[in-house]
Amino acid sequence: MALFKTRSAAVYGIDAHLIDIEVDMFSQGNARDSVMVGMPDVAVRESRERIKSALTNSGFGYPNKRITINLAPANVRKEGAGFDLPVALGILGAMGAVRDQEQYLSTGELSLDGAIRPVRGALPMAVCARQRGIPNLLVPAENAAEAAVVDGVKVYGVRCLAETVALLNRPQEFAPAVPALNSHSADGPAAPDFGEVRGQTMAKRALEVAAAGAHNVLMIGPPGSGKTMLAKRLAGILPPLTFEEAIETTKIHSVAGILRSGAGLLHDRPFRAPHHTISDAGLIGGGSGMPRPGEASLAHHGILFLDEFPEFPRDVLEILRQPLEDGALTIARSAMTVQFPSNFMLVAAMNPCKCGFYGDSTRECRCTPGQIQQYLGKISGPLLDRIDIHVEVPAVPFKELRGATEAESSAEIRARVEHSREVQRGRGFYNARIPAREIRGICALDDSGERTLEMAVRRMGLSARAHDRILKVARTVADLDQAAKVGAKHVAEAVQYRSLDRNYWN
Repeated sequence: MALFKTRSAAVYGIDAHLIDIEVDMFSQGNARDSVMVGMPDVAVRESRERIKSALTNSGFGYPNKRITINLAPANVRKEGAGFDLPVALGILGAMGAVRDQEQYLSTGELSLDGAIRPVRGALPMAVCARQRGIPNLLVPAENAAEAAVVDGVKVYGVRCLAETVALLNRPQEFAPAVPALNSHSADGPAAPDFGEVRGQTMAKRALEVAAAGAHNVLMIGPPGSGKTMLAKRLAGILPPLTFEEAIETTKIHSVAGILRSGAGLLHDRPFRAPHHTISDAGLIGGGSGMPRPGEASLAHHGILFLDEFPEFPRDVLEILRQPLEDGALTIARSAMTVQFPSNFMLVAAMNPCKCGFYGDSTRECRCTPGQIQQYLGKISGPLLDRIDIHVEVPAVPFKELRGATEAESSAEIRARVEHSREVQRGRGFYNARIPAREIRGICALDDSGERTLEMAVRRMGLSARAHDRILKVARTVADLDQAAKVGAKHVAEAVQYRSLDRNYWN
């Protein structure tokens, strides 16, 4: 009887947990009597056939003995093909073909010819290895750059089973992977420039304020007025991810399996724009088996853009209330509960009515008052209250459209946004996330600001939540103005961003 142990990791949510793999090979019995225990799913149970072919085709052969494979802890479900490599190494260890692997954690899917395919969650696994004091990590070569960003762990990218065995037996001949010097964008090409946008001065200012304080924003206007164009350019005025933000964001994209091959840390903030036909599981995460992150989590530390806002199913929109309030999503299953970070900027765009021309001075609206109210009523009051800035985006006049005046570039706007966010990081959080207990101190008003806010609350009948959000937006306007205290003009601008919902929803 030969017993050999290897280590791997399983990803739950965006964190990886250590899995011990024990391989016991008996002298009596044959391969047909082999079993795998420890709550493996179908993909893990099927690994025996892949491993058998990979070992045989790599020249190691496969023992005709009874093998018991235990994945511990046994009370946690194991999913995915990432256990192929560590189980194969465990069998090789029981055969005496490789050395002890106590100092190694491994993951990878095997092809029938012994090649190693990439897996999801390599970055969380590297973090797990560091936390558990395991100095070496074996991952597929395509995942090496991603995992190598974690300090304190030597990451080795392997391409096939034979190379992995050589590395374990002669580690001095192999060099660990080097972290990628060039970070990557989450969603491809860089965002287009604000300098290309004609007119829409008010909307551009509102988006600058939203970017500076990480506020949610709703744009209302007729078709073709530039709402989508403005939203796509918003990503270009956001500052790059900080290192801590980049680690967390990259972990989510790694778990979702959407990182490009060879990618290191993400440095640009994600911009996610799901279609209005998306399901609730697609938006917040879930699915069969192990829950996967949805669009709300993939937009973490970035932008979630919902175009045609009222066209999304109401029950899907209402699910957003939790992440907008808490910055996280909790998904409960019978066997486990996982939490995904979801601290994003919500940017929504909508027409004022079904035909799109309610309130337009140049086109006649064909909708009845009942149809208009039905359309606007798809956005609930509690959800609307969680959106800090409401701005109208009217059709651009011909003179502005054809004017020769150069608009301000994204780089110029970004410089102001970055300065404002630097001030906010010194306080410990962005203005949109100021805790209730800190609002009075951070958003302190001078006398004129106090009077302006009191007048607005009385005249507009604002809720307590709207009152707090006005203070947070006013604080952001003051930060852009480099003012220590919030004054009347800062409050007035913030109130202006709350008045539009009264014009339409009342």
